[in-house]
Amino acid sequence: MENLQALKQRFGIIGNDIHLNRALEKAVRVAPTDISVLVTGESGVGKESIPKIIHSLSHRKHAKYIAVNCGAIPEGTIDSELFGHEKGAFTGATQDRKGYFEVADGGTIFLDEVGELPLTTQVRLLRVLENGEFIKVGSSKVLKTNVRIVAATNVNMQSAIEKEKFREDLYYRLSTIEINLPALRERNSDIHLLFRKFASDFAQKYRMPSIRLDENAVNLLANFRFPGNIRQLKNLAEQISVIEEERIISAVKLQQYLPNTSDNLPAIIGSKKENDFSTERDIMYKILFDMRNDINDLKKLTLDLMKNGNVEEVQEENHRLLEKIYNNKDLEDLDIEVLNVPQQNKTAEDNYDFIETIEEDESLSLQDKEIEMIKKSLEKNNNKRKLAAKELGISERTLYRKIKQYDL
Repeated sequence: MENLQALKQRFGIIGNDIHLNRALEKAVRVAPTDISVLVTGESGVGKESIPKIIHSLSHRKHAKYIAVNCGAIPEGTIDSELFGHEKGAFTGATQDRKGYFEVADGGTIFLDEVGELPLTTQVRLLRVLENGEFIKVGSSKVLKTNVRIVAATNVNMQSAIEKEKFREDLYYRLSTIEINLPALRERNSDIHLLFRKFASDFAQKYRMPSIRLDENAVNLLANFRFPGNIRQLKNLAEQISVIEEERIISAVKLQQYLPNTSDNLPAIIGSKKENDFSTERDIMYKILFDMRNDINDLKKLTLDLMKNGNVEEVQEENHRLLEKIYNNKDLEDLDIEVLNVPQQNKTAEDNYDFIETIEEDESLSLQDKEIEMIKKSLEKNNNKRKLAAKELGISERTLYRKIKQYDL
């Protein structure tokens, strides 16, 4: 434990939370090896400290340590930044350039926000992890490098793999050892310690007395969720140190600097919604498929009504389906034609005769009559679809569809 405390002092790590201590212990144990490490945790928890600890305690400590923020480098230039490029490889490449993997040969590279890497770059990185080989942009010559890779991400990697935004084989290569840093809300007892440290630092920086929290303010601070984690807590301490003249901060005063509690709700991380659509087109497909199923059910009910004469029961279900279709706000602009079957005091035998008549004598005549009516209406209204549709009692979209269907 003494070594762990010395490590915390050396790297400015504050807190005694068991999960934090466990993460640091794993970093110390894995440091002497060359195993790839993946550091996970929410944004602002201090993931950048772990690769520094690993590098400083490894046999590579006298070689270069390079930290790369993968999310901050444009997709078009990230391959050049990591692997280098040859002169003339692209517009603006006026000379050869060494990439980070060549410069850091024998040392350690920290890839922050590795989950943001483009898929093409992920393929190149996988090759480096497998055999230490890479090729500069615009070159065909294979180069070798001996680097240790420590990566970090705040992305849910399993979700990214499912969405095909991150390669599964690369994930398993990077996460030989996975070190997770807890969120600040999971380290309640450390929150006040961190606040006091930040307040002391800012007091020295701005040459003013350090601020302190009263008991109620300490309780309020410890129970706040801090979605921005340590970074948010540090900003809070700096704001209060600079703005407040009174050096003793009450809970009422502290509350003024905290976001509204209504927004301070637990986030659901890693859950997948039942209907997770990536584009508006997918949403529209889903709506259309649901509508088709509803209309098919409606047709079956109508046919059952005509054949079996279950008028009251089927009509009730019919109205339920119609209500479901018309109450769907997403379908307000879609035109739906519904066959209204009037209730008649007919026997099943009468209904059956009606079906036979349609099937035998009028299977085509209804379509012919419809075509004839459309033609007459168009002629009467000088081919103005809007007026013709109004006269026929249908929407202009339906009329247009029938004109195309019958090739009028």
